[in-house]
Amino acid sequence: MKWIYGKHDWNTPRRGEENCWLMTNGLGGFSSMTMTGAVTRNDHALLMACVKAPNHRVNLVHRIREQVKFRDKQSITISSQEFADGRREEGCQYLSAFSYEDTPVWRFQIGGVEIKKEAAMGQGTNTAVLRYEIENRGRETCTLCVTPFYQFVPKGSDMKEGQSIEMAGHKISSGGTALYLRTNGTVEEITETSETYFYRYDACDGRRKNGTAAANHQISASAEPGGKRVLEIIFEMQESNESALEIIDSVKMFRREWEERAGFTSRAGKMLSKSASQFISERESTGGLTVLAGFPFFEDWGRDTMIALPGLCITTGQYGTARQILRTFALNERDGLMPNLFPEGGSEPLYNTADAALLFINCMYLYYEAAGDAAFLREVYPVMERIMQGYRRGTGFGIRMDEDGLIQAGEGLSQVTWMDVRINDILPTPRHGKPVEINAYWYNALCIMSRFAEIFSQETRVQAGEYAALAKQVKASFTEQFWMEEKHCLKDVVSGTAADWQIRCNQIWAVSMPFTMLDRKKEEQIVETAFEKLYTPYGLRTLEEGDEQFHPCYAGAMEQRDMAYHQGTVWAFPLGGYYLSYLKVHDHSEAAKQTVREQLEVMESAMREGCIGQLPEIYDGKIPSVSKGCFAQAWSVGELLRVYEMIEKQERVSGV
Repeated sequence: MKWIYGKHDWNTPRRGEENCWLMTNGLGGFSSMTMTGAVTRNDHALLMACVKAPNHRVNLVHRIREQVKFRDKQSITISSQEFADGRREEGCQYLSAFSYEDTPVWRFQIGGVEIKKEAAMGQGTNTAVLRYEIENRGRETCTLCVTPFYQFVPKGSDMKEGQSIEMAGHKISSGGTALYLRTNGTVEEITETSETYFYRYDACDGRRKNGTAAANHQISASAEPGGKRVLEIIFEMQESNESALEIIDSVKMFRREWEERAGFTSRAGKMLSKSASQFISERESTGGLTVLAGFPFFEDWGRDTMIALPGLCITTGQYGTARQILRTFALNERDGLMPNLFPEGGSEPLYNTADAALLFINCMYLYYEAAGDAAFLREVYPVMERIMQGYRRGTGFGIRMDEDGLIQAGEGLSQVTWMDVRINDILPTPRHGKPVEINAYWYNALCIMSRFAEIFSQETRVQAGEYAALAKQVKASFTEQFWMEEKHCLKDVVSGTAADWQIRCNQIWAVSMPFTMLDRKKEEQIVETAFEKLYTPYGLRTLEEGDEQFHPCYAGAMEQRDMAYHQGTVWAFPLGGYYLSYLKVHDHSEAAKQTVREQLEVMESAMREGCIGQLPEIYDGKIPSVSKGCFAQAWSVGELLRVYEMIEKQERVSGV
């Protein structure tokens, strides 16, 4: 799917800064700037390298200044940028088209000169390339001058006072970090100069609003009248001999392989399957693969991985990737819990999540159903047993089974569900007690373990019966304690507080999981209540609008944002559970599939806004029109891919 933008999309410089592109390298590094080439966040960069996968990132090449010079005329700047002092480069007036499919491509027109620019990021390496095709149809020689501005600082930091950029031959360095430059253009050293930028999209969220970068050389190439010239520029942390075109082609091939293996037929499904690949990264500390939760802010977390993995890896047919990620988690299980955050340096993993371990069992079920890998299931089965034992007898963070068979979780200031914000001693969304989705996951896990226990030998069949009996108890207790007849939906938590009665999106997973507890009538009512109170085209609200704690906007300083984060803010990923539930309660009828197909059409506009080809983390709760938070979120992509899979799978079965 090719996204094409024209001059009306940047009829003002501000409009041109609304959308960005993203490329990743499978190491945790990435390349992302706005479609006009401006940096509007301190996390924007042509080359955000990762020196230790996946989270030790360094902003190396922050932005590029581009100028076209004609003989006896002033140079014309074709790059765009807003500076801290209010000045602007408005080169977007010469930008005639921007497109993104697998790589970002720009087309500039300056008089009789056309310039096609393409960027790429190498897979498995800290490499960024620029390739310019210059066609001079004018009557004067033209020269394209490219000036890279560097930072050489950890992601999110600014250059230190007195920090300089050194250049020796084709080696550029600062603070002990080296970068190599290869080009077929002319490199000319210049007096070191610095720029200070205004980060509009950080400033509006109360983040650092200014940042600095420095340059000490420029790269140029000339084209004679009637002539053509190609300029290649390659930035790399490890020297190689690949050309820019070879790197660009390898990126396209990598993404095409993901698309072909996934096998989607819809345009959006194909695009999202390629977007899914951008979240998979190596993790040096474990020697395996991991899932990065979101760009540009988040690292790899256990909960996010277990929610995103079915869509990112299983739906797309990347079974080897799924197996490697699941094995890494299995090796790090402790006391029945899965890591929520993996170690960096000498630190130990953090296990403050009540859902990751139960969702690990769900991932194993979905993986086994898709891949039929009995050997891996047998390998991991003891880990799943320990999870079930840990939850039954009690483990960390107040996670334990009550006498009624239900799971309670959370204690003190520990937030262990996905609504986990804490501001000092304030818990904006306290959910200590028996959270609805945790108990939906628990019942699902019991049913899965009962099935898995029957697969093996005679001795596990007793276990299968025990799991089935406990599941029966949980089902009765859940219906009795969670169902609210007067509201036609489920309590969000059973805690004996007012929070119990709030209508939130968490109940949708009590309908969408593979094994569920409620009768069809109740499931239908939950879906209808979710549509009435929580549904928006871009996601589900975390709290109904009518609640006195509802926050309509997500904006401002961090404390303001955190207070709104789960108090009405629209999240994209629960939309996957909603659509799967809607299809389920309508027996996957043709009419239901058509409804979902039509409602999903708007997701293409969501993929056009913000980060092109991706789905974001959140939107405002009142009017969800502009993406916020992470501009690319793993579980948003993963959960919506599962919906596209369900529709296309049903179409194949029915011969549509």
